[in-house]
Amino acid sequence: MRNLLSMEHLTNEEVYQILKLASDFENGEQSKLSKSYNVANLFFEPSTRTKTSFEMAERKIGCTVIPFDAGFSSALKGETMYDTVKTLEMIGLDAVIVRAKEDEYYNELLEGINVSVINAGDGAGQHPSQSLLDLYTIHKEFGKFEGLNVTIVGDISHSRVAKSNATALKRLGVNVRFLCPPEWAGEFEAHHSWDELIEDSDVIMLLRIQHERHHVNKSFSKESYHEQYGLTFEREKRMKPNAIIMHPAPVNRDVEIVSELVECKRSRIFDQVRNGVFVRMAILETILKGRE
Repeated sequence: MRNLLSMEHLTNEEVYQILKLASDFENGEQSKLSKSYNVANLFFEPSTRTKTSFEMAERKIGCTVIPFDAGFSSALKGETMYDTVKTLEMIGLDAVIVRAKEDEYYNELLEGINVSVINAGDGAGQHPSQSLLDLYTIHKEFGKFEGLNVTIVGDISHSRVAKSNATALKRLGVNVRFLCPPEWAGEFEAHHSWDELIEDSDVIMLLRIQHERHHVNKSFSKESYHEQYGLTFEREKRMKPNAIIMHPAPVNRDVEIVSELVECKRSRIFDQVRNGVFVRMAILETILKGRE
């Protein structure tokens, strides 16, 4: 692995290798990189969890983090992504972690660029590091993927998390179902009622409503969405005893999920954040090791 661009590019064996290494890091294993690598985080969209998580992971495996502020970069002057990354390569960087508004922005970096590229989210496309930390969270909980029922709920068509997880989970033997308003199903076949899904789901994976990626119908209201598609107290009571709740965050409390359930016993929402550091350590270690 020299890059991580999409879950479609990872084999099941590579997924399991990253999850194993993440577990080793969680259990106190130290980085085996032979030197300190120079990395930068190029975030052209807002981020709290992903950006900070990568920065923590980079420092934990001994990388030198070179500051990059997209709001003061030459991208504002019209510089292409290729020229930005090529410039950083010539300065001496080994890897860049990139989040961009454009789907598949990384296609222009596949030739002529010798730094490693880690996709931290491309438009409404893919979010592989989030998917891997979700897989880690699920596997840590159940010890398997085969035969589990995972229900993904919310803004499916605009969610890179939904797309990345659908690709990976199905390939690993998970029964993936989608629940959303009809106009938000996109390319996926979706349910429009909880009744067929709530009682046999092992994982309820909620998604943020992405107002910034589409025009929400004027008739849309947070109250009506919560009533029809949100995880309410009544629905949580119908879940299987060992079922868990997940959400990539940020959470719109009392919209996707009633606020009091965000930190309930079956919620893994903040555990996902913690797990993300170990998984991103494993991603970076794997990719940088491939450069040695």
